[in-house]
Amino acid sequence: MTIDVADKVTSQSVKPCCDDPSHRHVPHHDLDLYGCPCCAPMLRDIGLMSLPALANAARPKAWARLGTPPEAQTGTIIFSNAQVMTVDEAFTIAEAISFREGKIVAVGTLADVKAASGDDAEIVDCGGRAVLPGFIEPHMHFFAIAMMSGMTNVGAIECEDADAVIARIAAVAKATPEGEWIVARQFDPSLQSGAEFINADALEKAAPHNPVFIFNASLHIGYCNRRALNIASVTAESVNPPGAAFVRDGNGVPTGVLQGQPAMYTVLGHNLKGMKIDSVPEAAKYVCDKANRLGVTTMCDQATGGFQGKGEADAFHAFAKSGHMTARMRYSLLNAHEAAWDTSDLKFGYGDAMARATGWKLVSDGSNQGRTGLQREAYLGRDDHGLAYIERDKLCEITVKRALQGWQVVIHANGDQAIDNALDAIEAAYAAGVPKTMRFRIEHCSVLHDEQIARIKAMNVSPSFLIGHVHYWGKAFRDEVFGPEKSMLLGRAASCSAEGIRWTVHSDEPVSEMGPLRLMDNAVNRTVWKEPGSVLNPDERVSVEQAIVSLTRDAAWQCYSEHEIGTLEVGKYADFVVLDKDPRAVPPEEIAGIEVLETWVNGRRVYAA
Repeated sequence: MTIDVADKVTSQSVKPCCDDPSHRHVPHHDLDLYGCPCCAPMLRDIGLMSLPALANAARPKAWARLGTPPEAQTGTIIFSNAQVMTVDEAFTIAEAISFREGKIVAVGTLADVKAASGDDAEIVDCGGRAVLPGFIEPHMHFFAIAMMSGMTNVGAIECEDADAVIARIAAVAKATPEGEWIVARQFDPSLQSGAEFINADALEKAAPHNPVFIFNASLHIGYCNRRALNIASVTAESVNPPGAAFVRDGNGVPTGVLQGQPAMYTVLGHNLKGMKIDSVPEAAKYVCDKANRLGVTTMCDQATGGFQGKGEADAFHAFAKSGHMTARMRYSLLNAHEAAWDTSDLKFGYGDAMARATGWKLVSDGSNQGRTGLQREAYLGRDDHGLAYIERDKLCEITVKRALQGWQVVIHANGDQAIDNALDAIEAAYAAGVPKTMRFRIEHCSVLHDEQIARIKAMNVSPSFLIGHVHYWGKAFRDEVFGPEKSMLLGRAASCSAEGIRWTVHSDEPVSEMGPLRLMDNAVNRTVWKEPGSVLNPDERVSVEQAIVSLTRDAAWQCYSEHEIGTLEVGKYADFVVLDKDPRAVPPEEIAGIEVLETWVNGRRVYAA
């Protein structure tokens, strides 16, 4: 039989989902099978393994291992014969653009740009290709990506089902020395079928000479092979750790499925050396390189300090000063470390154009796919409403306090009741004297009713949608989590646009992969993954231009950077992306397949296909 780990939980075994004392700590969140990994204790503890490296990354000398930084742009460059989408208020299209010393000099006709740029300008013929402002990723988790960079990705985008996951492990094993650990990540049973086939025997067959460990996407479950179980001495006689379980077959033999962090660490603890980051600079450069390949020139880290507190912010600024940072960073301080932040010198706007503190992040509930998002009504077929990680009154108190200090308060709220609570907190901040010009953000903002959209408009709130909820999890929301009627309320970007509300879309990587063109596709098409021809609420589809604005101009506005990035206008930084096709000129279903040819930051090319 399969042991139900929930039966094994005791009040003594429950661990907090994070360090915030205002959160409710309940067993259900620790056992959330398909929930959000952002608060998973496992991710935090992986970060703790890398604590020495993270602490060292605050030292400028640590970045010297990346070598001599590239030289800044010199001279003037003109891009001609291009479809230059300025994404200004009029969405002006120009034929040429020039830049010098990292900033835009002129935009317009080739004759006008030449006249403004000087006779010594270098002219580059773009062959009619599209040039757009560099894409901005409004919500991701930088060090989580960095720490997981060495793990093999077996998620839904890479592997269709469990068979593909096992085949991927087998392929990796052929290239891995005998006895060396293989660690993979991102397997998601809510998206990939056949989870019951990923077990110790199947993984042993795939990699007979290597211990194997696979993280479930939620980071609350692991899967390993027989060799890994043997190394950890996990047998039929092994006692389940408190609050966790070794899943067993009918004979009591462990199947290789590990539920809960204590069970996972029993196995993974034998590979601690292989789990930590030895060099933050290399890992950080990996994240920037990945972003640049996708056309991303600015990233917004939405939980800074989750692993090491202020050391993460210090690392961002040291990275920026090293000259090796190739994507700008805007970041929000995670409230869980408020004591450390309050004793630091960080305040809103701290930093420069490359790395800057802008937000104060609060996590008010969990994830809807994990059924921990806080709902007005019970989940489909259940009697629970999810969880308030921060109760409403406490959420109001923190929001008022931080907004009065000048911070942009960024509130994670997935369920409709959580969004109600977030709006109540913002209303309380205004009542306390916070100016209406404050750009409060609601992150994920998954389920929106009409009256909530009206409140958002009246209160000048800006949502950022995890649009992958619609594409990847839409079927699950419709059929299993909410039902058909409530699932229509997911990712209501078009309704927000109709009301003049500024909104963005984001990946929340590692929840879903970064990729602005994929995000654009999800917002424009709203197709349901693996269900050909199915669209989740077509009335919420947005235009291609609206999607572009959300990932450029409005994303810059959301992070208080519209004066320097987000549009291609004179005086702003020369951050732009060259695409092989104009997203407005291809059939909507082909948007995700558009190729990023080049990415430029500060007038310097940081990626070429």
